[in-house]
Amino acid sequence: MSEDLLPIGRFARLCRLSVKQLRHYDDVGLLAPAWVDPASGYRYYRPDQAGEALSIGLLRSLDVPLPDIGTVLSSGTGALEAVRDRMQADLARRRHALSLLERVLAEGLPRAEVTVVREPARTVFVERDAATPTTIGEATSRCVARVLAAATPQGPLIGLFPLDLADEFVVGVASESDDGRADEVLPGGSYALATHVGPYDQIALTAHGLLAWCGDHGHLPAGPLREVYLTAPTLTPPERLVTQLMIRLEDTP
Repeated sequence: MSEDLLPIGRFARLCRLSVKQLRHYDDVGLLAPAWVDPASGYRYYRPDQAGEALSIGLLRSLDVPLPDIGTVLSSGTGALEAVRDRMQADLARRRHALSLLERVLAEGLPRAEVTVVREPARTVFVERDAATPTTIGEATSRCVARVLAAATPQGPLIGLFPLDLADEFVVGVASESDDGRADEVLPGGSYALATHVGPYDQIALTAHGLLAWCGDHGHLPAGPLREVYLTAPTLTPPERLVTQLMIRLEDTP
């Protein structure tokens, strides 16, 4: 063993890390000691390993996962772009959740004013896209853009969303059209209808109230959940957007 090597405790103090952290970084292959005593298993480090250890500590303080830290150490900071993108997406999700929580705190758990209407069957043109619970808005926007580019809508656009939001699912946007593209049928029947006034990212609260009403009145909802967009977001402030939520009713036996 070289006299220049530092025992793990002293090296930990130099790098502002704990002995437990250094052992863990060795175990996962991120920062191996320079020498391990074969008799005692005690770890020793070179002083020039301090820079790498400090970098690991810095990146962990920024919530960079250990596998990404390994990539940064081997390939450079460009690997942090994906980490930043994930953090931004998580921050947007948390901000959205916070806005919903603030509304629930102010108004209580959502209840919806619901009416039952008879809806005719509609022949429509539909664009679909894959989504996750955190990317519904982006997927829906892509569908809207493709519908508007491909067809001449007759009446409001209709969003189609599954009742069961799994890890991955498909959303759709439908439009009645007079140019021959309409080739799918949205079923008619009895529908529970609630009106949402406000931003699209708060529609989940009205959907909660609508589904709660179905349960309270002994109805089994039959998906998909429809969102009928009565106002254009390009012309209407978010707080004044009007969206009808509709769900087909399947009476309980």
